[in-house]
Amino acid sequence: MREQWIVSDPKVMMGKPVIIGTRITVELILEKLAAGETIEQILDAHPRLSREAIQAALAFAKEALRADVIYPVAEALG
Repeated sequence: MREQWIVSDPKVMMGKPVIIGTRITVELILEKLAAGETIEQILDAHPRLSREAIQAALAFAKEALRADVIYPVAEALG
């Protein structure tokens, strides 16, 4: 059975999905990766994280996007 890494609690970070036992949001992890930080840099900055937790955040984001259809807005493409 796979360990649950991502939880959402309205009392923690306004209910945003976080890594269990932390206040580190999936959003923050994605922002850091999108900004060019490496997994190693993220792990160094957040010692409570693990490589598995970061992978779980990516998997969570993939599943969240799969559930929705997202279309780019023309103005945002310029």
